[in-house]
Amino acid sequence: MSDAINRAWTMASRPTGEPKQENFAVEESPIPSPKHGELLIRTLFMSLDPYMRGRMRPGPSYATPLQPGDIMTGEVVARVEQSKSSNYTVGDIVRSSIGWREWAAVSDHSVKRVDPSLGPVSTAVGVLGMPGLTAYHGLLDIGQPKAGDTLVVSAASGAVGAVVGQIGKINGCNVIGVAGSDKKCNYVKNDLGFDYTINYKTQEVSSELKRLSPNGVDVYFDNVGGPVLDAVLDNLAFKARIAICGQISQYNSDDIPLGPRNMWALLRTQSRAEGFLVYAFEQQHEISRARLAGWIKEGLLKYKEDIVDGFEKAPEAFIGLLRGDNFGKLLIKVSD
Repeated sequence: MSDAINRAWTMASRPTGEPKQENFAVEESPIPSPKHGELLIRTLFMSLDPYMRGRMRPGPSYATPLQPGDIMTGEVVARVEQSKSSNYTVGDIVRSSIGWREWAAVSDHSVKRVDPSLGPVSTAVGVLGMPGLTAYHGLLDIGQPKAGDTLVVSAASGAVGAVVGQIGKINGCNVIGVAGSDKKCNYVKNDLGFDYTINYKTQEVSSELKRLSPNGVDVYFDNVGGPVLDAVLDNLAFKARIAICGQISQYNSDDIPLGPRNMWALLRTQSRAEGFLVYAFEQQHEISRARLAGWIKEGLLKYKEDIVDGFEKAPEAFIGLLRGDNFGKLLIKVSD
């Protein structure tokens, strides 16, 4: 196996605006051999997520930015192919943050075991992984919804937003989803059970929110920032809660625009906006994952995966993700 080739996608250059194919490069190396206490893992599914664009930016962030030549960051579902650890055996399925790589030799402390009985292993980086847990904790711990609340979620058909809206329905909320196409709006309303939808590309969001939630928005789960956030701020209820999860509308901007400037809305309604990272709730993740899996088995929680076949297609798929081309949780299938 030492003569076989391992491929990794690196950030060849820092993108200006929307990433392009030339910002990525394939790096080839021999497949490594595990040392004592290590595992050789082979990627099955690679997760592509909007936050990765933020890692390509210079400047301060909650994580160290990538430098040109660094392997693109990200989490994978992988199979153990060789084990020099007493904790794992060949054939075990694990999660690991090895980035955009086909193979890696990693410490057994840097992987998490995947339980295939909870669902298809691909869900370990989707509805039962970081996106699902982000939705769970962002809504329940930060948004604190109550039965009868009006909940608005942006990027409503995405890996996080779709789960947020459904958890909102489980908790008795009136749910409004904001998405970027009629197809996505129809999906979240007809398939996922949201009460109302707004197509932000063809409808005026603020006036639609006023019509659909005359008493105001009690909880807003923000995945996009920008004009949609501004529209929600214009329509807050008293003591509203805003969970700031992502700002995808700004990820490709070289200069992040100033704003929102209507903080008066928070003062006027005595509302709260709070940014959060899912890793702050890590001690609760196994309990949360079990609840999500239980809702899936009960038919209360549905999920959609957008699986692209082929490691070589990762940059193209990632660029499309930032444009909103994907429909559901975006995964790259790397091997069987």
